[in-house]
Amino acid sequence: MSAPILTAHSITKRFGATLALSRLNFSIHAGEVVALMGANGAGKSTFVRILSGVNSQDEGGLTLGEHAYAPGSPQAAKRLGVATVHQSIADAVVPALSIADNLLLDELCGGGARWWTPRASRYTRAAALAARVGLEADLTAPLGSLSLAGQQRVVIARALASRPRLLILDEPTASLSTSEAARLHALVDDLRAEGVAVLLVSHRLGDLRRLASRVAVLRDGRIVSEQSAPIDFDAALEAMIGRALPQARVLPRTGEAGAEPALRLRGLRLTAHGDAFDLDVQQGEIVAVVGPVGAGKSRLAQVIFGTLRATAGEMRLYGSAWAPRSPTDAIRAGVFLAGEDRWRTSLFPDTVAFASIAGTISFPFLSRWQRGVGLPRDREAAQAQDAIETFGIRCSGPDDRVARLSGGNQQKVLLARWHAEPARLLLLDEPFQGVDAGARADIAAALRERAATRATLVFVSDLEEAHEVADRIVLFDRGTVERVAVAESLLSAHS
Repeated sequence: MSAPILTAHSITKRFGATLALSRLNFSIHAGEVVALMGANGAGKSTFVRILSGVNSQDEGGLTLGEHAYAPGSPQAAKRLGVATVHQSIADAVVPALSIADNLLLDELCGGGARWWTPRASRYTRAAALAARVGLEADLTAPLGSLSLAGQQRVVIARALASRPRLLILDEPTASLSTSEAARLHALVDDLRAEGVAVLLVSHRLGDLRRLASRVAVLRDGRIVSEQSAPIDFDAALEAMIGRALPQARVLPRTGEAGAEPALRLRGLRLTAHGDAFDLDVQQGEIVAVVGPVGAGKSRLAQVIFGTLRATAGEMRLYGSAWAPRSPTDAIRAGVFLAGEDRWRTSLFPDTVAFASIAGTISFPFLSRWQRGVGLPRDREAAQAQDAIETFGIRCSGPDDRVARLSGGNQQKVLLARWHAEPARLLLLDEPFQGVDAGARADIAAALRERAATRATLVFVSDLEEAHEVADRIVLFDRGTVERVAVAESLLSAHS
């Protein structure tokens, strides 16, 4: 085999007392797609940030081709031939600018094309980049008019504009529908054929089975296992979490037969042209609403939570009419929602004083917990410590900043928030997004532990994820219920 495109030699990185990477060795060749697997906190994000020029290692070195590689910034990394598409795209786009200008943002801001380049030339170049990733849209429209999946394709197209030797994709299909993921897979195949090396970070086994020619498993900051195709993914997952995988099982339905449903939807219509549907959810039951991106799952969650309004139909909560005017109404009634985009809907930036684990969990309940003019610090700390133990959050303690946790641990903090007080109805929109197999098992166990006291609706795109936690599965598409089945029968039919 030819010399690697990139080699990492004994890379070590510390953040204070935390050893994030420990003498890590890694290489990737031209035309190879290597899946980097690892539990949340294993060091994947740290390694990606070093490769992409965000951080530098404390010890060890990198080689790109025949030369030492030490990018001082993401821009420098891209100029040298390493482009990264991060899982969170919020910092990589400017929603108020046009789609075309976002496609050309690196050139417009980095010494390539200039703002005074003729408009026709700019849009010709932007159209070529859009076509590369199958983006069909009015390029003069603001980027904010695109869905999250569309915005991600813009970022991918911009990364490819630099003609990288190594492309790093961090959870690239987390917000993509099945058809959009298939388009991305085909694009990766094209890049492989062109000799581009691709480092793929994904928790979705479908991506890894479809694309990976090799897997490298990170645990505790070092590579502990490598496999070339054909890949034994059960063995890779066990190496990743350091223990045997839990066996898939059918969870017993705990709702009482004949009881008044905790949630009853009748003739509900989410949009003016959508089909009406009915749905009942019993107390003690976990129901997964499964459908592709754009199916309307998030809209249903927001209608129940009071963020959006249905165009027709009625809802009842434990036998009483349910028509929340706002999320505040919902929270007061014990209806809690953990949104799909945790940073846009639920978490605080690191610049906010109370953006710790304890502050994040307590925020919705401060008015209830507050005693006089003082903040309930003791209760905050106790709730946070309980969450750390219940959900297995990897951290130093309740005062750790949420923004500095791994993505999976951030998700656990968000879910822990809505376990700080008893819920009557818990709504979880893509709770497993960016979460590894071990963390999914932790979350599923925590949900099941308190399921009997409430009704739970979990909105997911992945049927296997739904099966890990649900009693019943509702197939949802085009804003309506397509089919309802117990989890075991639906998974068997799917496979």
